[in-house]
Amino acid sequence: MSLSNNTVTRFWHRIFVELADPRTNDWFLITSPVPGLTILGLYLYFTLKWGPRYMADKKPFQLQNTLIVYNFLQVLVSCYLFYEGLAAGWMTSYSWKCQPVDFSNSPEAMRVARGVYIYFLAKISELLDTIFFVIRKKDRQITFLHMYHHTVMPMISWGATKYYPGGHGTLIGVINSFVHIIMYTYYMLAAMGPQYQKFLGWKRHITTLQMLQFCIAFLHSSQLLFYDCGYPRWSVVFTLPNSIFFYYLFYDFYDKAYGKPVEKTIDNPKANGMNGHSNKNGKVQTEKDDRERKKIK
Repeated sequence: MSLSNNTVTRFWHRIFVELADPRTNDWFLITSPVPGLTILGLYLYFTLKWGPRYMADKKPFQLQNTLIVYNFLQVLVSCYLFYEGLAAGWMTSYSWKCQPVDFSNSPEAMRVARGVYIYFLAKISELLDTIFFVIRKKDRQITFLHMYHHTVMPMISWGATKYYPGGHGTLIGVINSFVHIIMYTYYMLAAMGPQYQKFLGWKRHITTLQMLQFCIAFLHSSQLLFYDCGYPRWSVVFTLPNSIFFYYLFYDFYDKAYGKPVEKTIDNPKANGMNGHSNKNGKVQTEKDDRERKKIK
């Protein structure tokens, strides 16, 4: 029994201490995976079970002022992360082909590491998106895509903070922060009331941006297959399939939300502007039905 315990202890120490970046390993929520997984477990339990059950016989919360403040803060955080990502690396010293992680304690390296950590904390804070949906009874918004995205992103960003806080993999965070500036601005305007509806005709373009970011992430990550700069090539085992899966989920959402409905001309003679008049062949289904009835008589 003691031998088994020693093996588990050594394994735990190896994975969560020895392989971790010592600069970030002692930061809040990073040392052990237990706190983060506990937060995600409580999040899933509230979203999928306790929350809907609690709200079943209650009126939905309005939360207008809360949503305005929350979305405004998310815009500010996203602007900060986007700026930091560009100023600390991608528009200054980073290589677009392959960029290793700087594990030194230099001001530049620590700036990037802090940016990755704040990005992780932002993903934790975004779990409130779903909490607000639940207590406002916006059940249609809680899709598989929404749940998968909000569950996976905190885990990915936690791993990046603990093991590789910087380098090649940070580009997707910079792009994602830009998309979130647009997205949370939209949500903030939507929460401000019906007088702002005239400014909200661009919702579908947010989904287009989200799909575009995963195309860029796929192409950028795939460069690791051809270039070696010290950034772990094995990371593509996670990044490439995940980019494809995210793209598929967002494309499926876009198609269902904004795709044109298929009109059935046989079941509905008014479809496609027919309205009982002849189609290209000079006949419509209703006229055929009339002739068939006359033959029977």
